Amino acid sequence: MRRSYGVEAAPYDLPSPTTPQRVRSAPYFFLLPAALLFVLFFALPIGYAVRLSFHKIEIKGLGLGKGARHEVWAGLENYASALTDPEFLHSALRVLGYGAIVVPVMLGLALLFALLLDTERVRARSFARLAIFLPYAVPGVIAALLWGFLYLPDVSPFLHLLDALGLPRPDLMDGGPLYLAMANIAIWGGTGFNMIVIYTALRSLPAEVYEAAKLDGCSELQIALRIKIPMVAPSLVLTFFFSIIATLQVFNEPMTLKPLTNGIPSTWSPLMKVYNDAFTGGNIHAASATAVVLALATFALSFALLRTSNRRTAQGASR
Repeated sequence: MRRSYGVEAAPYDLPSPTTPQRVRSAPYFFLLPAALLFVLFFALPIGYAVRLSFHKIEIKGLGLGKGARHEVWAGLENYASALTDPEFLHSALRVLGYGAIVVPVMLGLALLFALLLDTERVRARSFARLAIFLPYAVPGVIAALLWGFLYLPDVSPFLHLLDALGLPRPDLMDGGPLYLAMANIAIWGGTGFNMIVIYTALRSLPAEVYEAAKLDGCSELQIALRIKIPMVAPSLVLTFFFSIIATLQVFNEPMTLKPLTNGIPSTWSPLMKVYNDAFTGGNIHAASATAVVLALATFALSFALLRTSNRRTAQGASR
C-alpha cells in the first residue's frame, strides 16, 4: 500500500474582491484611536485657545446682573498687549538667560557621559547608565522640592557644612545665583535622557570604523573627537532641539520654588505669566494670546534650527 508522508499542499485560495479594500483600510483603523486622542486633547484645545485670543470680555455698567459681561471680538488687541507687555518681555529674557546655562551644560555632560560609557575600559556600564538616567525618572515637581529644601539656609546640610568649615554661605534663592540653582535642577534631571539618546546612537555605529581608526594609530580621544562626535551629530541636533523647547516651556522649577523665596516673581517665565493672567488675574483671553505667541515663537525657533541643521547635513553629504 502506498503511503505519502508530509503535508499536502492546500489548494490556492483566490482572494475575494473585498480583500484589497480591507488591506488598504486596515492602517486607518489602527490609527483611528490615536487620531481621536490627538483631535480631542491637542487640536481642539489649541483651536479653542486661538479663538479665545481673538476675543475679550466687555463689561456694561457696574458689571452686575445677567448680560453685563459678554464676549466680543477683539481682533489683534490681545496680541498687541502681549507683545508690548514689559512683564512678558522680562520673563522671556529670564528664560533666555536660564537656557544659556542649561542647554550647553546639560548637552555637554550628556555627550561626555555617553562617550565615557562607550569606551571599552569602562566598568559597571549598566549600573553607571542607570545611575545617570535615574534622575530623569523623578517628577519635576518632586525634584524641585528636593533641591529647594537643599537650598534653604535653615534646613540645608550643605550650608551647615559650609558654616562648620568657616566658609561663606551663598544665597542660592535670590539674584544671580537663583539662575544657577534652577539650572542645576534642570541639568540634574535632563542629562540622563539626553545621554541615553546619544549613547544609543553611539552603540549603533559600525565597529569596523573604530577598528580601522585603531589600526591607523588613533587614540580614544582622537576617535571620540574625529569619528564619534561627527557621526552622532544628528542625535546632538535632536537633543538640542528638545532642550530648547523644554527651556522655553520651563514652569515646574520656578513655580515650585516660588513659595520658598521672595526672589521669584509670579511672572518669572512666560508660562508662569500665562498661568498668572489666566487663573490669578482672571483674563483668560489675554493669557490665550500670550500662549499662542509663545507657541509661535517656539515653532519658529524650532523650524529655523531644523532648517539650518538639514542644510548643513545636505552640504556635508554633497562633499
